[in-house]
Amino acid sequence: MTEQHKSFEENQKKPAKIKERQFKGMSLTERKQARREKLIEAGIEAYGTHGFFAVTVKDICTEAKLTERYFYESFKKSEELFQTIFLKLIDQLQHNVMQAIMQASTDPKKMIEAGLTALLTTLKDNPHMARIIYIDAMLVQELHNQATIHETMLRFDRMIHAFVMLMMPNINRSEREISMISTGLNGYVTQIAIRWVVSDFKPSLENVLSSCSIVFLSLLETFSEKEKI
Repeated sequence: MTEQHKSFEENQKKPAKIKERQFKGMSLTERKQARREKLIEAGIEAYGTHGFFAVTVKDICTEAKLTERYFYESFKKSEELFQTIFLKLIDQLQHNVMQAIMQASTDPKKMIEAGLTALLTTLKDNPHMARIIYIDAMLVQELHNQATIHETMLRFDRMIHAFVMLMMPNINRSEREISMISTGLNGYVTQIAIRWVVSDFKPSLENVLSSCSIVFLSLLETFSEKEKI
């Protein structure tokens, strides 16, 4: 068998690369992803404005300017879209808080102010996000059934745990104790945030910041005093 024949035979054995058909410069996969993103943005607008329970799949599709078949191409039901949106917004919120803390001065009081200010400012500047995370998400049973809310709270517990360690690197307390304290701090701030969002941000940001800060500052003062003894 000649080299040419061998080369031809080897090429025949290689699986052919399937090139996706292009439409307006986009592949099928890219178009599907673009439609999915449009549904997510439409969901944020619709759920954030009217609430999860007042919005139908048809409403989402109307907002996204897509037919319902494209909704079911990406999501099995409304709850799945809502969960996707909830996790996306949680990622954004957590990123903003952590970025603010890391960019703040090493003074613990400045770090507390920076982290809480980032949290509250993000919510006030994004009322759709605030409603979805702190009102509707708590009421959507699917998120509880799949432990999404539980896992999200644990994520913020861990973030606050890391924050406490960053503020007080020499703290002489067990991991378990710090973990429990972090859970308490998370619950405290969450309840204040819920009340603030439900009130349509009626108390000033400065007042809410002060209310949230006081427990962090008290913790800092308490542990600082204990360390001196």
